[in-house]
Amino acid sequence: YGFINTCLKSLVVEKYGEETWEKLRLQAGVQDSFLTFEVYKDEITMQLVDKACKVLGVPADMVLREFGKYFFEFCKRSGYDHMLRTLGGNLYEFIENLDALHSYLSLSYQEMNAPSFRVEKNEDGSMHLHYYSDRRGLCHIVPGIIGAAALDFFNIEISMKIVNQTEEEEERTGKKEHVVFLVTQTPVFPCKERKEFSSSPQCIVDSDKQSENQLNKEDLEKAKNTIGDRGNSVCPVKRSHWKTIRGIITLGKGKLLRGFDPVYPKSLWIDTKTFCNGLPFHMVFDKELRVKQAGVSIQKIVPGLQTMGISLDQYFRIVHPEVPFTISSIQKFINSQFVFQTRREMMPESWKQRPMLELRGQMMWMEPLQCMLYLCSPLLRTLHELQERQMHIADIAPHDVTRDLILLNQQRLAEMELSNQLERKKEELRILSKHLEEEKKKTEALLYAMLPQHVANQLKEGKRVEAGEFQECTILFSDVVTFTNICAQCEPIQIVLMLNSMYLRFDRLTTVHDVYKVETIGDAYMVVGGVPVPVPTHAERVANFALGMIMAAKGVQNPVSGNPIQIRVGIHTGPVLAGVVGEKMPRYCLFGDTVNIASRMESHGVPSKIHLSSSAYQCLKYKNFEITERGEIEVKGKGKMHTYFLIRNKTATDNEIMGRP
Repeated sequence: YGFINTCLKSLVVEKYGEETWEKLRLQAGVQDSFLTFEVYKDEITMQLVDKACKVLGVPADMVLREFGKYFFEFCKRSGYDHMLRTLGGNLYEFIENLDALHSYLSLSYQEMNAPSFRVEKNEDGSMHLHYYSDRRGLCHIVPGIIGAAALDFFNIEISMKIVNQTEEEEERTGKKEHVVFLVTQTPVFPCKERKEFSSSPQCIVDSDKQSENQLNKEDLEKAKNTIGDRGNSVCPVKRSHWKTIRGIITLGKGKLLRGFDPVYPKSLWIDTKTFCNGLPFHMVFDKELRVKQAGVSIQKIVPGLQTMGISLDQYFRIVHPEVPFTISSIQKFINSQFVFQTRREMMPESWKQRPMLELRGQMMWMEPLQCMLYLCSPLLRTLHELQERQMHIADIAPHDVTRDLILLNQQRLAEMELSNQLERKKEELRILSKHLEEEKKKTEALLYAMLPQHVANQLKEGKRVEAGEFQECTILFSDVVTFTNICAQCEPIQIVLMLNSMYLRFDRLTTVHDVYKVETIGDAYMVVGGVPVPVPTHAERVANFALGMIMAAKGVQNPVSGNPIQIRVGIHTGPVLAGVVGEKMPRYCLFGDTVNIASRMESHGVPSKIHLSSSAYQCLKYKNFEITERGEIEVKGKGKMHTYFLIRNKTATDNEIMGRP
């Protein structure tokens, strides 16, 4: 039903537009997302049809007929075109083999509940089409589907009218509705040919006579006889005399193309034993279902068949088609594939625990003998099913394609298992690759924490990292006041915990202000702005970081006094040389007098103050920072230097400095 309703949606949208479909769907109370569900009740489809009639203003049979035509095109577009075209050479054969097609499709779509068709030829060339279905009210789809197939495949137009309709079906058990259609047909000529026929019929007659005279009389007589023999063909249509002959004779040679008369021997040149061995799965039974003959393999499986004259329905039941086990029912559906299943209670003791054997084949009525021949094969799909029934390939005749089907299917299953194994391995590799990628990211994050990213990438690629000169950058040093005394009075673990707490706070601030942490040595913490990526705001970044350090240090407790620790901070701006030093535990180091002066600013600083050199002051004095002058001081190794103290940022709040929301 999901397929039917989706097709119905496509039909309405294509012919009437999306708005009409939405109106129809809302009136029917159907959610659009439910249309693809496999399990659908009759009421849903009939509601859609009923609302379509009201919205479009047309009767239900017309809606269903149009839907049938569209459904045929929909099936062709869905990839069933070649399969449908090869069902039969004429309309009778096409309809006759629809059940076989449904039987094949049911192997792939096991929940499929297809309708059933039975066709009867009439003497006047018309047909009676019997339609059996579990779905009540959908019979008007059939004329649309069959009409479209007849026009497309056989170039004939048909008319179908219902001559009988019953709700409770007795012929087919399990089917709710049985509808009988009378089918008549007429040929469809090409447009040009139709005009010639309508405008100058005498011309056609004269042409026929002239061409007829040109034919060899002997060939013409053969053709006429052939036409007489073929007069009982399926649903014949009236054709001109010359049209018929031209269709069966090769022009210029007079050889028959379509005329065929089979030749039968006067007596059957095969003995009974050879027949029963050559067709190991066959049975012959009479009108009373008494078994007259059986193949050797079926006798081996069902030993009761060796007693000729037993009733066939004692040992088998009909699985498909669902009809009563009588000779009249079998004759009505003689063109259908019949599936028999053995009855468990009648099987030998060794078979009681095995799955029952199913046979699939065709029925052939032998009028002279008044008997039915059931030519069949075991319905087996895999070697596993063969083993379950303790059968062997040797039990199946070499000419029976069931052998090939079982082996091909086994090969397909093996390929599917191999494909599944590859899929599982692929999934395992995908998961491993995902884990590897995660570990790689962790490793890279650790590496980038130790070295600048571009430097680390160069080292990973095995390249040599050249030292780089930076004309201007800002360097910061900090240390803990009275750190030596604290170490002397505390346990080592307390020192480690204190420094770790302090450095975690400082490390977070490096991310907030985008400065590079160079290294830590003991209580000394060194960062730089403008290296390894030069930026014009290097001094402001380091200054804001320093203000954050002073605030963050107040949250770290002195393990000796219990009070917040105090730090000294020194900042200097100038040129440096930067590069990677060493192969084991390589470090990205800064070299130059700028590093020494920044260290001197820290060592000559004041607790909880940020000490600036004059060059750092020049970079910050116009940048919205509050700075006070310290004056000239004596700096070890540098002599007198004019220095300053950084107090605060005039425009940034404490939360902004600390990177808090």
